[in-house]
Amino acid sequence: MTNIAFVFPGQGAQYVGMGKEMYDNLPVVAETFDTADRALGFSIKELCFQGPEDRLKETENTQPAILTFSVAVMRELVARGIKPCVTAGLSLGEYASLVTAGVMEFEDAVRLVKKRGKYMQETVPMGVGTMAAVMGLERDKVLECCRLASDLGVVEAANYNCPGQIVISGEVAAVEKAVEIAREKGAKKAVILPVSAPFHCSLLKPAGERLSRDLAEIEVKNASIPVIANVNAMEELCSDHIVNNLVEQVSSPVLWEDSMRKMLDMGADTFIELGPGRALTAFLKKMDRNVNVYNIEDMQSLEKTLYRLEGVKCSI
Repeated sequence: MTNIAFVFPGQGAQYVGMGKEMYDNLPVVAETFDTADRALGFSIKELCFQGPEDRLKETENTQPAILTFSVAVMRELVARGIKPCVTAGLSLGEYASLVTAGVMEFEDAVRLVKKRGKYMQETVPMGVGTMAAVMGLERDKVLECCRLASDLGVVEAANYNCPGQIVISGEVAAVEKAVEIAREKGAKKAVILPVSAPFHCSLLKPAGERLSRDLAEIEVKNASIPVIANVNAMEELCSDHIVNNLVEQVSSPVLWEDSMRKMLDMGADTFIELGPGRALTAFLKKMDRNVNVYNIEDMQSLEKTLYRLEGVKCSI
């Protein structure tokens, strides 16, 4: 038996042109993009296919763009008979996993993440916050760096991506000091990231509060398959728990490495990254070199994956 997990990328994976080839060749993908256009009231496909890049990078555009492409690819794969036993997504990608599990309708999700992006960007003014990637340090040492730099402001762990790669987030001066301390402690690399806001730290709590009001206005169902939540790396099925997790997720660290290990422990042996980029499959290979990984973002990668998975069944 092959036990398939669908995983979905987060913000930063976007690029101009994503989805265009699949839109032109696959009716299911085209229908999903067209549905997003109607739900949003503007052409997200035009932004994905043609840019301009600076507009695509705007958080409130990036989030619905990536979600739309990810869900479009997911629907195509399901239509071809490839279905997951478990699913998860990194930050924004969690919404694609929830659509996959039938927790919310795609139209609701795409409108919701546009608002989510807007709230996240508006909560902390430009120039106040930033993020940094720290590579080659253990978790406890990265947390110590944050603690030692906290006299200059908020600085916290934001993403536990994979072994040896942790992203920190907070106020500019505090993050910059934490980067300096990390280098002193022997980090292989510690660099400020080109982001527009300090995602997944306590500075974003007001954004989560605003998002909670929007979540209360849409139908959220129990999940049809386990969704591994970012905030606790646990499998969630209950709609009430899922809503609470989404609110907390905005200002809490993303436990991605833990989430992937949870899926491996559940028996997942084949991971398919759906949507732009290949970051998640790269993270997985750092955790387990023997796991089967695929990414699907164009016709070639789709056909390759379908060929390799022809006739598979899921047993989780």
